[in-house]
Amino acid sequence: MKRIVQFTVNGESVEVAVTPNRTLIQVLREDLGLTGTKHGCGLGDCGACTVIMDGVPVNSCLVLAVQARGRDIQTIEGLTGNGKLHPLQTAFIDKGAIQCGFCTPGMIVSAKALLDEDPRPTETEIRTAISGNLCRCTGYQKIVEAIATAAEAMSGKGVS
Repeated sequence: MKRIVQFTVNGESVEVAVTPNRTLIQVLREDLGLTGTKHGCGLGDCGACTVIMDGVPVNSCLVLAVQARGRDIQTIEGLTGNGKLHPLQTAFIDKGAIQCGFCTPGMIVSAKALLDEDPRPTETEIRTAISGNLCRCTGYQKIVEAIATAAEAMSGKGVS
C-alpha cells in the first residue's frame, strides 16, 4: 500500500506516493529525476549515495523514503545556484579531484555538510568527514586538497 510522503528537496517541497520498502535513493533518482546521487553498493558502505538530511550526511540507500517525511534533503543538484558551481565543485575540478567521477557527488555532499558545520576544518577533520566515502581512483589526497581549497575560498581564512 502506497503512502504519501512530503519533504523538501533542494529547497522545493515535494510529495510522492511510495511503498513502505522504497528507499530515499530510489525516490530521488527514479521519481524525482535527481540522478546526481549515485547508487553504489546499496549497503551503506561506499557513500556514493550520500545526501544531506536535516544538516547531516546520510546514505540514502539506507533511509526509507517514508523516513524522509517532513525532512529537508539536499542533493548534489542543490549545490549549484544561478547556473554557478558551488566552490566545492569548482575546487574538485581545479584540483583534479575527480577521475571517473562516480564517488564525486557523495564526496562533495559530505564535504558540504562538514563545511556547513566547521568552515575551517583541519586536514584530519576533512579526512574523517569523508571517511564514509570510498574512491578507487584518486587516492584521496587531491580530494582533501580540494576540500581545503574550497574551505579557504568560502571562509577567506583557510584550513587550520
